[in-house]
Amino acid sequence: MRALVFDDGLKAVDLPIPERDKGQALIRVDLAGICNTDVEVTRGYLAYRGIMGHEFVGRVEDADNARLIGKRVVGEINITCGECGICRSGNPRHCERVKAVGINGWQGCLADYVVLPERNLHIVPDSVTDRQAVFVEPLAAGLEILEQVHVRPADMVAVIGDGKLGLLTAQAMYACGHRVIVLGKHVEKLAVTRRMGMDAAFASDYSGCVDVAVDCTGNPSGMETAMSIVRPKGTIVLKSTFHEGSAMNLTPIVRNEITCVGSRCGPFPPALRLLKTGAIAVEPLIDAIFSADEVIRAFERACARGSLKVLVDFGAGR
Repeated sequence: MRALVFDDGLKAVDLPIPERDKGQALIRVDLAGICNTDVEVTRGYLAYRGIMGHEFVGRVEDADNARLIGKRVVGEINITCGECGICRSGNPRHCERVKAVGINGWQGCLADYVVLPERNLHIVPDSVTDRQAVFVEPLAAGLEILEQVHVRPADMVAVIGDGKLGLLTAQAMYACGHRVIVLGKHVEKLAVTRRMGMDAAFASDYSGCVDVAVDCTGNPSGMETAMSIVRPKGTIVLKSTFHEGSAMNLTPIVRNEITCVGSRCGPFPPALRLLKTGAIAVEPLIDAIFSADEVIRAFERACARGSLKVLVDFGAGR
């Protein structure tokens, strides 16, 4: 099978189709996405080596559960042991031995095939297209904010960062009825935001005060912006992951009694429901689609400054 591997550099290679174990499913990948975390992996994040990628939609080719075979699915990225104290306490996402698809200890999905535990899979409704379904994982991450933070109807939410995660997170909050402003630095992306019905402004010009500030910049500067605009006793939600941070003065957090919440993966079922209803527009977020044979070019495009979502089509020509 074709696969994009990171090991002292990116390589497009041909590998054997992986074998599944009991309780796992073999999935033929149709469409896969590249996100900022993938880019950070190539910069040293979590010292991962192996097949890249964690966003995909595909069809189950083999599984113990016969009802899954032939179904179009998406998959949660955290592989947990189910036995440690944290798993038994009902918080498996923070399993003591957790692995993450294409990020930490588990082979990724930028390949013709990927293996995942059956319990990680969610069947995609027929009315949701592949181009929508490939956004389920990052959309779920945006929805996780509402699982963690009580956002009141009158609250103003600022999403800092007009990249793919920022625009998706903003849509998730907006679709759930909240007031949202996107703060960014790209004229064309802020224009996309306004066409979706949300307010937008240049982060460098914004001087307002918000109740909830969500950092989706993928850059340490996002935290500084969040501290400068959140109200006293407000909330900052951190969605960014990156290999190296930078020193900053956190005194405003103490002085203004700000609550800081780390936030990453989220619930797939509500993400699928929002996509099914058409409440989330994914087409404006797609920067380019490459064939699987152009996967290196796809990754280079995803690394380019200002790019949005780059997809890799593994199903073309089958």
